[in-house]
Amino acid sequence: MDKFIVIEAKHSHSGKKKKLNFNIEDHKQFKDKIIYKVIENEPDGIIEINQSDTPINQSNQKRHNSLKRIEQSYDTATKCLKDASPEDIFTLNDSDEIPKYENFDFKNIRNNILIAKLKLCYFKFNLYYDLHPWYGTRACKIKNLLSPTWLKYLKPKKYPFWRLDTFFSKTKYSNIKIIDDGGWHFSNLKSPEEIEDKMLNFGHHNEVEDSGLGLKDIKSMINEKKVIFAHNRKPDDPSVNLSKLSNQQLPLYITNNLDKYQSWLDE
Repeated sequence: MDKFIVIEAKHSHSGKKKKLNFNIEDHKQFKDKIIYKVIENEPDGIIEINQSDTPINQSNQKRHNSLKRIEQSYDTATKCLKDASPEDIFTLNDSDEIPKYENFDFKNIRNNILIAKLKLCYFKFNLYYDLHPWYGTRACKIKNLLSPTWLKYLKPKKYPFWRLDTFFSKTKYSNIKIIDDGGWHFSNLKSPEEIEDKMLNFGHHNEVEDSGLGLKDIKSMINEKKVIFAHNRKPDDPSVNLSKLSNQQLPLYITNNLDKYQSWLDE
C-alpha cells in the first residue's frame, strides 16, 4: 500500500518560528496512508549570526543555516521508513511539486534513479518560466537510498559508464533516468503579502534580504507577469517574461475543474 510522508517543521528556513499548516483531519479519507512527522527543534550545526561580522559573512552564515534546516526536513523522512522493504520505491518531492506519475516507469526501475523534469510555473497555474528546467521529484528503491538529502542533490545528468569519477562520487551517477514530461512545480501561488513572507523565510532568504526586494516589487512582478528574483537568477538581473501554458498542459484535475480554479489562471 502506498504511504504519504508529510514532514513539517515548527521553524522556517530562516529560523523564524511558524505555525503548523498541515491538518491530517482535513484528509480523513487518506488518514491510514499518511505519516505525519513534526520537527520540533532546530538541527545541529546552526551557526549563531554574529551581528558585528561583515554583511557578506552574515549572508553566508544565514545560507548555511538554511541548508541545515532544509536537509533536516528531507532526512527526517528516514525515521518514517521502518516498515518499508528494500524493494519498495521512495519518491521525494517538495510540497509545491506535482509529479506526473503516469510517466514514471516504476515497474522497470531496477537500480535506476529517476529524476523528473518539471514545468516551472509562477504566480498562476498557467504562467510558465521556460528558461530554467526544474529537476524536482526523485525516486529510487529503498535499498539504494543513501539519504533523502543525497537523493535531492543528485546531479540531473546521466554520466557515461566510463567516467571513473562516478565510482567515487555521491552526486554523479551513470544510472540516472530523466523523465522529460515529469510534472509541474507551482511556485509562489500566493498573495503578494504571502510571497513576501515566503521569500524572507525560504532557503535563499539571505539573498532577498540583501537585494532589498519588497512588496511593491513583488506586486509589479505579478501584474507584469515577469520574474525578477527566480531560480539561478539574482534580483538585479533583467526581468523575464513568463509564457503561458494551454489548459491541456496543466494537471488533469485542474483541466477538469477550471471554474473552481479560475482565480489562479491567467486569462
